Amino acid sequence: MDSNGRFTKFRWICIVIGLIFSVADIGSDLLVSRQYFKEEKYIWFALTLSFIIIASLCTHVFSYVWFKDDRENEELPKACLVVVHLLQLGFFTRYFKLLKASFKSVWLQDFEPNSMTLHLFGLAADLSMLRLLETFLESVPQLILQLYIILQYQHASVIQYISMVVSFLNIAWTTVDYWRCLRRSLPNTLEMPSGFPMAVYLLYKVLTISARILSLTLLIMLHIYSILAMVLIWLVGTVWAHVIKTDFCTSLCLEYFYRGIVGFILIFTFFNLQGKKTALPMTVYYIISTLLNLSAPFLLFLFKPMTLGLEFFLPVMAFIVVANAMGLVFLVLYYTALHPRINRIPDEVDAPGFSLRETFTVTRMNRFLNI
Repeated sequence: MDSNGRFTKFRWICIVIGLIFSVADIGSDLLVSRQYFKEEKYIWFALTLSFIIIASLCTHVFSYVWFKDDRENEELPKACLVVVHLLQLGFFTRYFKLLKASFKSVWLQDFEPNSMTLHLFGLAADLSMLRLLETFLESVPQLILQLYIILQYQHASVIQYISMVVSFLNIAWTTVDYWRCLRRSLPNTLEMPSGFPMAVYLLYKVLTISARILSLTLLIMLHIYSILAMVLIWLVGTVWAHVIKTDFCTSLCLEYFYRGIVGFILIFTFFNLQGKKTALPMTVYYIISTLLNLSAPFLLFLFKPMTLGLEFFLPVMAFIVVANAMGLVFLVLYYTALHPRINRIPDEVDAPGFSLRETFTVTRMNRFLNI
């Protein structure tokens, strides 16, 4: 979006790139699962496929509810809406709607930009949230699984490496896209600048998440029951979401479901659950996260000293230490010098006249995971 908050051709291209990453991520993971099935590695096949299915089911629950909340079913009949989401096509239906409407607006100029800005922005905001959920429920666990298989069993193939690279790129792209959409969605909040601030934020997130993924992989290599440590972290994050009483969903049952997903995301990275100042909770989170990251290679060496002789151990340990340290440096740099702090003057997106749909979307963004 440009400085006036209008959809641009560049933004449209970015949406297409995001769709390509999503399809490539799912497609590469399906190919990996197919390879495991052909090799009769049925547990690996089931786990790889289950991450895809679980992530899709979770994101489509929210997609369906948001369609209903926004009264989009006036455009799409209720029966059709149900079928589309049961077939797990709601995600791509949203992409199609956004790309079609934005193409007519920014390329063909069939509509006045001001009249379409709210609608296009609402569609893009919903997609950014759904992609963030899907990424942390599918791409991140897939990376841990594939790394575990490669490091623990020395089982590697070209398609596994492709899947990991695509998952990594998808994580990076989705994080930045959501970050920019969030800043743009909140009233009286400065747009997120491109260039150096964006690069610093991306490096902070990517490096800390990468260190987390590798450390969790080493813990699982220590013993399969180390997964219980991840369950404990998930429980702590979920309880925290309950304690601060998140208010994102329109029903209590769905709110509990949302808090469980938030707890899972907090295993890998920090997000602000209330949109308030988070210096203290963020500091506590990354102190604990750093201790856990550094303890993983130490515990693996302590209880399985033979791993020191493996060619991957020292490079992985060095990467965890360096990535964690550099990620924290970029975090401090971003929040002390580059994070926008000054409110901006309301423009046409912030001005009175929100339709029901855009009001719901901005409310969602305001109550969703902040950064």
